[in-house]
Amino acid sequence: MTLTKADLAKHLDEEIGLTNREAKEIVEYYFQMVANSLVKGEQVKISGYGNFTLHDKKERPGRNPRTGEEVPVSARRVVTFHCGQKLKARVEKHAKKEHQDEQT
Repeated sequence: MTLTKADLAKHLDEEIGLTNREAKEIVEYYFQMVANSLVKGEQVKISGYGNFTLHDKKERPGRNPRTGEEVPVSARRVVTFHCGQKLKARVEKHAKKEHQDEQT
């Protein structure tokens, strides 16, 4: 299953009682804030969830997998996500439970 912005808005609508339009605006505003912070070069920390950080990668040699030809991979800035301890523990707990269910 994939969780989309529309799913998030639907949950806000159902759980909090916002209108569908209000919920969509809040979800869109949230992601816009995260994106704007990253564009400014700021790290985004979400307590209990994780961190979005920026990394500058240098130009490096690469290879075209189809032809084997060497091609330079240009320098770029990438966003990475590092899971927080609370989220990691919750995911691991759920994974262990699923694994136990499969063995019974």
